[in-house]
Amino acid sequence: MTLSRNAVAWHDEPPRTGWDLHCHTAFSDGTETPATMVRRAVDAGLEGVAITDHDTSSGWVPAERAARPEGLPLLRGTEVTAQFGRVSVHMLAYQYDPGSAHIRRMFAKTREERLVRAKEMVRRLSRDYPINWELVLGQIREGGLTTVGRPHIADALVGVGAYRTRSEAFAGAVSARSPYYIPTPSPSALEVVEAVREAGGVSVIAHPADPSRNRVLLSDDQIAALVEDGLDGLEVWHRGNPEDQRLRLLDLARRQGLLVTGGSDWHGAGKPNRLGENLTESCVVDEIVRRGSIGLVGVR
Repeated sequence: MTLSRNAVAWHDEPPRTGWDLHCHTAFSDGTETPATMVRRAVDAGLEGVAITDHDTSSGWVPAERAARPEGLPLLRGTEVTAQFGRVSVHMLAYQYDPGSAHIRRMFAKTREERLVRAKEMVRRLSRDYPINWELVLGQIREGGLTTVGRPHIADALVGVGAYRTRSEAFAGAVSARSPYYIPTPSPSALEVVEAVREAGGVSVIAHPADPSRNRVLLSDDQIAALVEDGLDGLEVWHRGNPEDQRLRLLDLARRQGLLVTGGSDWHGAGKPNRLGENLTESCVVDEIVRRGSIGLVGVR
């Protein structure tokens, strides 16, 4: 057992029970509603769940409405794409005030730039595939509240028969290594940590050592710089982090006094990831709630 800088205990082995703190719905690139996420979490016997759609809090209210009658505790969060040098960094922001001016400006800018980027990728793809922007819009479930991204383009390619699955499209035409790819316009990781801190939230780096996402991983020094700015934790228990990297992250969390979290990165049918396949201990969730500026939802 290890203690964080605020005396929160966590273990060096993946939890067998607990919370799934990394889930996406149709408000970004997931395929299911927040209500379905809640129902599946209850069916899976989870202690609680977090909604973490990309660059938006639009799914929070539907998730709250679904969680309350089920008595399922719900953390409210967002996954924010950021950049640290050459490394793309995904930040999980929990229990922040969504009315914070800095957060609102950052999300509005990022979502608009994501939209421009997606349209340009579709324009490039349309030279070689029978795809257009209208087909991509047809994949969006929540209209203007949805954060549009590559998964919707992938689904459109599946719809026209170019690929069998979203995963195949991500390995092909919409991969980060394809000639059609355009990087996601992103704020710096330091800005995200600062914005989340200003909004009274808790920041955790998602899948920080996943080699399939970055050829160059975040270094210990880069993570230490984020800790100095207010970073709270690392998502160690994630299928993308190899075993040797998990050990490295655990050691780093121990030395820096960071919270250790786990999540499935569930996207419904959009990814093979199973809800609850990686979990977070309840004592860590308690500390996230204690540090955050908003309360827990769904407790009877």
